[in-house]
Amino acid sequence: MERAVAMAAEGQSFAMATVVWRQPPSSGQYGSRAIVTADGEIFGWIGGACAEPVIIREAKRIIEEGTPKLLWLGQEADFQGMHVPFGVSTVPMSCQSEGALQIYVEPMQSAPRLVIVGRSPMALTLTELTQAMDWNVQLVDGPDFVPSMANSSTIVIVATQGHGDEEALEVALTAEPHYVGLVASRKRGEVVLDYLKDRGVDAAKLASVKVPIGVDLGHTSHREIAVSILAELVQLRASGELTVKAVSTKPVVLEVLDVVCGMTVTAEPANRPSEYEGTTYYFCAPGCRKAFEKDPTSFQLQEASC
Repeated sequence: MERAVAMAAEGQSFAMATVVWRQPPSSGQYGSRAIVTADGEIFGWIGGACAEPVIIREAKRIIEEGTPKLLWLGQEADFQGMHVPFGVSTVPMSCQSEGALQIYVEPMQSAPRLVIVGRSPMALTLTELTQAMDWNVQLVDGPDFVPSMANSSTIVIVATQGHGDEEALEVALTAEPHYVGLVASRKRGEVVLDYLKDRGVDAAKLASVKVPIGVDLGHTSHREIAVSILAELVQLRASGELTVKAVSTKPVVLEVLDVVCGMTVTAEPANRPSEYEGTTYYFCAPGCRKAFEKDPTSFQLQEASC
């Protein structure tokens, strides 16, 4: 849990997997927990060699989709004729152990990181509103804003409102944030963007600037503009447009099927490779490899890779 808190503070998205039901002899216990990162790393314990690769695979999908799932891992026979409640995903396993698990996998999306540039009452109101929503927000005056305050996962709202708009926006675009909005009228926005274009700022970066920003709420007061901006940001977040996709830093490893038990494994030396007729097969456990080498022709070898 300390690791989860630290990862959330660093802005990392991950999935939390919790065992909520087990059938012996599964090695996962009630309440066993693990963190799965977008890279496929796992910290904690939720089960043995059969359950772990399945959870890693499903957790990566859940992080991408942003929707929690209850996974039911068991033998194929466990699901035959069984009523499976809505929202539960069944995952057949054919391992030597006849245990079963139900694991709740919840995506933990990091709070948006927002930098608001400006010192107007509207900027202060927007800061207060986003803080109330537990967003990671920083308010900075225009002259104090530097590129290091933002990065590719940051939302930048330039709310200088006539007090150095061009300079603040140019700094923001230098940082290449995930999203940048300028608080200005359409006409004023065109003037600012034209100025930066003449200064040689990349056209693609200028095209990414949202101006004007905010949901059209009709005639609003200065501070109420903050509400319209927050409404648009919430709408964008709900649609997934403010979600920064995690980029894996680990080398891509081919996933294949263990032709004996049907489990997904990675094609690497740790997973007991065995070659047959010029093709290398990988196995989740020594027993699977032993069964394969005893009689390779008894398995559907065409399903070796996926």
